[in-house]
Amino acid sequence: MAAYLVGHITKKDEELWQKYVAGVQESLAPFESKIIFRGQLVKILVVENGHNLVVVIEFPNHFTLDAWYTSEKYQELIPLRDQAADVVITTYIS
Repeated sequence: MAAYLVGHITKKDEELWQKYVAGVQESLAPFESKIIFRGQLVKILVVENGHNLVVVIEFPNHFTLDAWYTSEKYQELIPLRDQAADVVITTYIS
């Protein structure tokens, strides 16, 4: 069963954000994942969510998603993420 990570993002620092994104892309490589969608908010139709960017990343299953999130490589990126942006991360299975 595929698992999806959804990140809702508001950037605080563009330069730091680009460093974080590059680090995330590198950290994803061993986990059979792919970025499904990365986009910018155009219009809110129902309820304000407070973030203007979104990313959706697919993993083969929730165990792999958890392994990536708890990996040393990703955990090292969290302080950079928190400096670069306000982020809400949720996970889903299909």
